[in-house]
Amino acid sequence: MNVVARVKAPTPKFFKVLRTVGLALAAAGGTLLAAPIALPAAVITIAGYATVAGSVMTAVSQTAVQEEKEPGEQVK
Repeated sequence: MNVVARVKAPTPKFFKVLRTVGLALAAAGGTLLAAPIALPAAVITIAGYATVAGSVMTAVSQTAVQEEKEPGEQVK
């Protein structure tokens, strides 16, 4: 399965929630990084990590797919 087909395939509910959390985390980190006021270095560092973690969480969650099973087939 190529990347385009994976992204277009249905995503399980858990990964949809995880994707939303990742988007929120990346947005919060990006907002802190772009703040027009001077923030302590620790806050800037944490915001950078939050942005990267949220972006990775979103990308991984988006590529998770729900496997279709045949009638009568057991889930592995």
